[in-house]
Amino acid sequence: MANEAFFTEAIDSLVNHDKDAAQDVAKRAIAAGVTPQDIMQNGFVVGIRRVGDQFDEGEVYLPELMLAAAAMEAAMEICNAALPEGESETRGVVVMGTVEGDVHDIGKAIVCAYLRANGYEVHDLGRDVPVDDFVDKAEEVNADVIGASALLTATMRKQAEILAELDDRGIRDKYKFVVGGAPCTPEYADSIGADTYAADANDGVRKIEKLLGIK
Repeated sequence: MANEAFFTEAIDSLVNHDKDAAQDVAKRAIAAGVTPQDIMQNGFVVGIRRVGDQFDEGEVYLPELMLAAAAMEAAMEICNAALPEGESETRGVVVMGTVEGDVHDIGKAIVCAYLRANGYEVHDLGRDVPVDDFVDKAEEVNADVIGASALLTATMRKQAEILAELDDRGIRDKYKFVVGGAPCTPEYADSIGADTYAADANDGVRKIEKLLGIK
């Protein structure tokens, strides 16, 4: 079976939101001698991007996006397990959480899942996260990106406080800072000095790719 046929199957498994099919083609491709990197980059990554495009166009909705993300994560586990030790691939390291005083978690959890499906190492701090915890975790894991979600207008100020803490520690330039959540806007992100605003999971992945110079 030519590599291209495996790539097509991998793409189709995600477009069809089929976790079992994604795991099956990952196993068969690797057993046939396709490198984990090839089946990921030429198959599954293409597939998850296609689903993301469909989501942007309104052709699929959040449940399908999440099913595709779950299928992608399952395939990634198989591919990463087949890599030599220490060669597990990641596109970047992201620390993500919902700010202190805010217990809304669903949207942020979706963004984390979709980032993982797109090859990022994600550290999900959960909800009601103190300012210092964002910064401490980013330092601990040598993060590339810090993402802060706020679903209440009363907690949006905590996003600005994270930036202030980064400034106070003299490490603001080490990290790309992304804000999201229902009350946030691009204009608000600009006003507090964030690097970008993410409207949803797919938009978040695209914006982070742009910030990190990933194509």
